[in-house]
Amino acid sequence: MALALFQRAGTPVPLSGGSGSGGPGGPASDAALIEGSLTDPDGFAGLFDRHSDEIHRYAARRLDDVSMADDVTAETFLVAFRKRARYDLSRADARPWLYGIASNLISGHRRAETRRLKALARSFRHAPDRAAGFEERSAERVTADRLRPVLAAALARLSSAERDLLLLVAWADLTYEEAAEALGIPVGTVRSRLSRTRAKIRRSLDSPDSLDSLESHA
Repeated sequence: MALALFQRAGTPVPLSGGSGSGGPGGPASDAALIEGSLTDPDGFAGLFDRHSDEIHRYAARRLDDVSMADDVTAETFLVAFRKRARYDLSRADARPWLYGIASNLISGHRRAETRRLKALARSFRHAPDRAAGFEERSAERVTADRLRPVLAAALARLSSAERDLLLLVAWADLTYEEAAEALGIPVGTVRSRLSRTRAKIRRSLDSPDSLDSLESHA
């Protein structure tokens, strides 16, 4: 992902990319990059270089549109750059923070995502084997263009909050604690919401065991 994509959103961060070095101890933590960027804005480009591809892949999976994913990724880092002074520097890994911003931005495209899921779900009735494929490929490996109709039907029935949480855990591979940080909710809420969401998914899927291939963090 070119840094020019970040610049397209209007941020002043240049192509230098910053040092990204933590000195003799190894690469700097995300928190160190953010802290350094408070006095040297160029350094924030190191955070973009480190995480933009991952955020872009997640957005592309959710929206199945490269252009929308480009916009979400650029805006995610623009928002992060503007809010970096408020970042909790005790959190060395900025991924949950970035995923939280991206999830909020994806919500602006919620109708597009829901339309896509419903369209895929409608194709479900034409599938010769309704339950085929869930044991073949885990959902973490299913790209947006290969999203299976049965999974799309299940996801389309979820609320936006349920879908955000489930996909942050299943596709972004966040822990419960990281998902809680990303969404700004207590860990207890993550656990209870996921439990309810898994129950909904089980009711939607033909095979009660298929959920294991959707989420590996049971």
